Amino acid sequence: MKRILLFVATNLAVMITLSIVLSLLGVGGYLTPDGLDYSALMVFCLVWGMGGAFISLQMSRFMAKMAMGVQLINGKSGQAELDWLYRTVDQLAQKAGLQMPEVGVYDSPEVNAFATGPSKKRSLVAVSSGLMRSMQHQEIEGVLAHEISHIQNGDMVTMTLIQGVVNAFVMFFARIIANIVRQMVDEKISHLVFFGVTLVLDILLGILGMMVVAWFSRAREFRADAGGAALAGKSNMIGALQRLMQNKALVDTSQPQLATMKINGGKGFMSLISTHPPLEVRIAALNGL
Repeated sequence: MKRILLFVATNLAVMITLSIVLSLLGVGGYLTPDGLDYSALMVFCLVWGMGGAFISLQMSRFMAKMAMGVQLINGKSGQAELDWLYRTVDQLAQKAGLQMPEVGVYDSPEVNAFATGPSKKRSLVAVSSGLMRSMQHQEIEGVLAHEISHIQNGDMVTMTLIQGVVNAFVMFFARIIANIVRQMVDEKISHLVFFGVTLVLDILLGILGMMVVAWFSRAREFRADAGGAALAGKSNMIGALQRLMQNKALVDTSQPQLATMKINGGKGFMSLISTHPPLEVRIAALNGL
């Protein structure tokens, strides 16, 4: 329930912020009696598409902490495992030429880790307590190296740009097509038809857009695996993925909005919208390096 409320609150904050931006830009309705105002429509779609993605990016570190219940550590806890975790992230970050990210642990039986944040200098690496219990140090190091590689590659910003462009195109073409359909029906119901068709096309084109974004996300996972192998050693990276395969049933998949923070990949049709490739495919790719 906490995650759902945070998700709703985030979306409300995004909607309010973007509405204010559009008002300041003087962009009102893009649908006129004569048809679409294409200039207003383009501004509308860019603001909502790109703006929404970038606001979510700026809030990503805070939202991850709140949604996952991440507790930050500083390497001075006196708890051997937590202090080792902090030192290992510090060493990997230095090796990657990065500023030290925030490091945290969240209490969950799932075997998982993630990196997030709006920039390389404002990033977070978090691991689950389940991962700490289930893996040996060299395997955890491989996982951490993978996450540090995500930060090093600037993956969070890249994915935000891709998501924003896809969002803008989906919104733009959905309304273009809806306007064409609107002109084919009686004027009395044209606005209702425009609204209905726009809604349906936002969903259908959004699914296609999701496939594009997921493809880029899967590609970044292969790059992060290669980067993790360079930072922590190929054997540690492969060992980490093999251990994840043994424990992939312990990854919580009940929150789709947090999918990019999970390590498991889908199969069949789900593979098209999965943000991560199957673990066996990732291991095969590393073996081929």
